[in-house]
Amino acid sequence: MASTVFHWGLHPWAIYAVLALALALFSYNKGLPLTIRSAFYPLLGERVWGWPGHIIDIVAVFATLFGLATSLGLGAKQANAGLNEVFSMPMGPGWQSILIVGITLVALISVLRGLEGGVKRLSEINMILAFGLLAFVLVIGPTGFMFSNFFESIGAYFVNLPALSNPIGREDVNFSQGWTSFYWAWWISWSPFVGMFIARVSKGRTVREFIICVLLIPSLVCVFWMSTFGGAAISQYIGGNDAVTTAELPVKLFAMLDGFPLTAITSFIGIILVIVFFVTSSDSGSLVIDTITAGGKVDAPAGQRIFWCTFEGVVAIVLLLGGGLVALQAMVVSTGLPFAVILLLLCVTITMGLRSEKAAMIEAKKTE
Repeated sequence: MASTVFHWGLHPWAIYAVLALALALFSYNKGLPLTIRSAFYPLLGERVWGWPGHIIDIVAVFATLFGLATSLGLGAKQANAGLNEVFSMPMGPGWQSILIVGITLVALISVLRGLEGGVKRLSEINMILAFGLLAFVLVIGPTGFMFSNFFESIGAYFVNLPALSNPIGREDVNFSQGWTSFYWAWWISWSPFVGMFIARVSKGRTVREFIICVLLIPSLVCVFWMSTFGGAAISQYIGGNDAVTTAELPVKLFAMLDGFPLTAITSFIGIILVIVFFVTSSDSGSLVIDTITAGGKVDAPAGQRIFWCTFEGVVAIVLLLGGGLVALQAMVVSTGLPFAVILLLLCVTITMGLRSEKAAMIEAKKTE
């Protein structure tokens, strides 16, 4: 559970917060276009509109593209496993490719309907289903154990944080390199489109409000979600249910739900959640890539949106058929690493931007 909190809690949201704060600061406070290159204005000046800025945006586009393709591939594998569990749907890359095509078609419709009519509606449906399933597991399952697991997991996270953060001399090299490194690259590749969405809904907030809302609240929600479902699985294992550990990775959620009543219904909701989650990831990611490639415009031509949404699906299918999980992980690590350099530089530009804001405020008070 400490590893789970380490992978899914504060750290990914800190990655998103860096990019979101940079976009919000330089777009809304400085009046620059809503694109990654704008945040490098303190370092590059007018050169952000030339080839250095082009390179920054291109790296952001590729990182987002392959991060989304990885998500689509993993989502298709899990949805295929769930459909096999509930409806005996055959398993295999071919069927998973069909699922990716279906997810992409639904995402296309959502993209064409826009942020309000498409992405927002699907996200609302997903949130209702997610919290409904969470409440069901929390009430029907070992409630006291799951609540204690929540607090114990946070405590275990702080105790084990130094060891989890240290890559030197690890005995669990396969885990740290195969999952921890993969997660960091995955979150980094997601940061352009998650960061842009956070920036767009944060207009008018103070930096303090932004930090609290982006770092603390989502992290606690993620930890509570993982503690509930993880706690339910751990409780089942302690009670003698080995299925939660022996099942294949994509089936583990459904193996856990099999220990609850109304299994068919909850498993079906789980499948819908997986599919709709990746639909909303695909359509929102397409909109963000579209915005970046359009130079910060939020109303680019519909044909451009269709191209990026379709291309994501094609890349996901190619990676899935070409190498499965290994290919998906390798590609997201390859594209996430260069963007990590950009994120480190963004920390510098944010500091420079905030200092200039402070200097402007002091100067304004002097003139008063």
